[in-house]
Amino acid sequence: MSSESDRRDIPDRRRTPRGGRRPGDPQGYSPLILVADDDAEAGARCIAILARLRFAVAPCHSVEEAVKVMEALRPNLIVARLRDEPALRAQMAANPAIGEIPLITLTPENDAPHIMIEAIRTALGR
Repeated sequence: MSSESDRRDIPDRRRTPRGGRRPGDPQGYSPLILVADDDAEAGARCIAILARLRFAVAPCHSVEEAVKVMEALRPNLIVARLRDEPALRAQMAANPAIGEIPLITLTPENDAPHIMIEAIRTALGR
């Protein structure tokens, strides 16, 4: 039994969750999507849409930068412009560690936000 001097004056907080995940937090995870786009305006629009949908986003402004980020972060998906696809696929084929990452190519036909989001969800298996 504890003596009177060992007792605390404040309530016991050991059973109260502090930090980290809380009981009310939504379940699941945020897939990391790498956005490789050298067009600043289009890239910023894509990043804003994905961030609003609670995806984790890693922006890249060139194919070389995208390859470095892919090797370090291992994203769940890559979104790139059609003009960057051949160079990006060649780099991915040369490196087996990043060759398995799904790639979505944005074209003028699927550049609309709802079409892009549906393509991302399909590629992620949701």
